[in-house]
Amino acid sequence: MKRELALEFARVTEAAALAAHKWVGRGKKESADQAGVDAMRTMLNRLAIDGEIVIGEGEIDEAPMLYIGEKVGQIYNEEEKDSVTYVDPVDIAVDPVEGTRMTAQGQPNAITVLAVGKKGSFLKAPDMYMEKLIVGPEAKGKIDLSKPLEDNIHAVAKALKKELKDLMIVILDKPRHKELIKDLQADGDVAGSILTCMIDSDVDMLYGIGGAPEGVISAAVIRALGGDMQARLKLRSEVKGASLENDKISKFEKLRCEEQG
Repeated sequence: MKRELALEFARVTEAAALAAHKWVGRGKKESADQAGVDAMRTMLNRLAIDGEIVIGEGEIDEAPMLYIGEKVGQIYNEEEKDSVTYVDPVDIAVDPVEGTRMTAQGQPNAITVLAVGKKGSFLKAPDMYMEKLIVGPEAKGKIDLSKPLEDNIHAVAKALKKELKDLMIVILDKPRHKELIKDLQADGDVAGSILTCMIDSDVDMLYGIGGAPEGVISAAVIRALGGDMQARLKLRSEVKGASLENDKISKFEKLRCEEQG
């Protein structure tokens, strides 16, 4: 990808972050999200790209959010498409405000996220749950999601030459993780992933069950920063427990996975 185009994408996230910042601490997470979406869409449609949103805010019926399948770029902009001489075909994964609740409550660590790759680069994951295990470059190749979490923790600690008591693990503060956190004694899904690969961060590992779309974006980050990540899709009934409603949703999720291969 051209370097100047990469810089243009940085300006897209900058515009979205500045737009959402106006809603920090005002208690309206939907408004913050919408502000980020509007700014991101406007900037994307000014770029010389043939872009498709492959990870976004759901399907077309959930517009005006940036939705899965939405086309963006100058060639789709009625005011600018006639002036386009060259376009890069790309797939785009976005989360205009990763941490809308934190933004609304005036808390730190909300970020604007955009990942771009060549056509076909990203898993087109349905909007469902995903189990994730992530480490930085120094522990690359040492994780195995098919093994118990305890085994992975020991393997990562050994790779990092750390005592178990000194290992820093990020786990999202969700009801489904309460017992796990208690056993280990140890909201910002993508942000936590990034911290595993930052040189000046104390975070060694991330584990948890979060959204699949956020998982795909995290995978792009981890690949770029040289870390390691394993993940697997989880049906709602596996995460939330069996019920008529959860089983119905799980059946739909399974169908979507089969349709997408």
